[in-house]
Amino acid sequence: MPRVSVLLPARNAEATLRPALRSILRQSFRDLELVAVDDGSTDGTAAILAEAAAADPRVRVVRGPGRGIVAALEAGRAICTGELVARMDADDVAHPARIAEQVARLDGDPSLDGLGCNVAMFPPQRIAEGMRLYVGWLNGLHTAEDVARERFVESPLVHPAVILRAAALEAVGGYVERGWPEDYDLWLRLLGNGARLANLPAVRLFWRDHGRRLTRTDPRYGKPAHLALKAWHLARGPLAASRRCAIWGAGKTGKALARALAAEGVSVEWWIDVAPRKVGGTAQGAPVLGPDALPPKGGPLLLVAVAARGARAEIRDHLAGAGWEEGRDYLVCW
Repeated sequence: MPRVSVLLPARNAEATLRPALRSILRQSFRDLELVAVDDGSTDGTAAILAEAAAADPRVRVVRGPGRGIVAALEAGRAICTGELVARMDADDVAHPARIAEQVARLDGDPSLDGLGCNVAMFPPQRIAEGMRLYVGWLNGLHTAEDVARERFVESPLVHPAVILRAAALEAVGGYVERGWPEDYDLWLRLLGNGARLANLPAVRLFWRDHGRRLTRTDPRYGKPAHLALKAWHLARGPLAASRRCAIWGAGKTGKALARALAAEGVSVEWWIDVAPRKVGGTAQGAPVLGPDALPPKGGPLLLVAVAARGARAEIRDHLAGAGWEEGRDYLVCW
């Protein structure tokens, strides 16, 4: 059995599939199989995969009926034989040393259950400012502590850059379809189950941006879906016992989070905001306090939900100065 199973779903990917396959089959780490799932393609994807399988016995092809990414991933996972499962997408390119370095890191730290890496997006002329900011933030998350701390801000790993221990993936039931990003959902389920996830501090995946990416075309990857995902996991994780919280940020972002949490049965006890016109009033029936009127610790968990650039660091500094501990007294969720 190969040490690593590389799981690659593809649907109508003939324009980008060949370089993606080459980048895996030319890895310096050779003890791998490539499990490619053709999810009901109508272009030349099937022929390209058949050609790859004929040329390299490490390639195994599964033909799916086109039921979507989660079904394709689970169909492929069912036949993966490696103790490690690495993800790859049909439109990205892996660095030749990616898998070797990830395996070495996992072998050197048995406490880790999964490992991503830094990424570089291409072609550069297509990358929007929001995605540049996301990649810059993501590439600063290296340790398991970084990933755990930032897990509710955004997805702290890039799916096609990740390698997971198969046992950890199986322990949480693999991929699940809930109408939101299957990868972010998986990271939160793994972390909620006690898994430790980190990122290699080196660019080992070249992440292609194009107009056909699911993150651009599928509503499951839009902002409402992300919000519902966060609320679902918060309600079943950090807020499960109390069913109440406080929120820093009585603007659009914080109020949207409060509505999503209300749908999960979680109430907001009080708010913090810096806008003088809001302080002293109420938001959704709860009082709005100023930062200097921060209640004593030990009450409801404080969720930070402010979208303004630079606000996250300022709020963390303020709370640290007041003796609040991140992860115990508050969580940053935006």
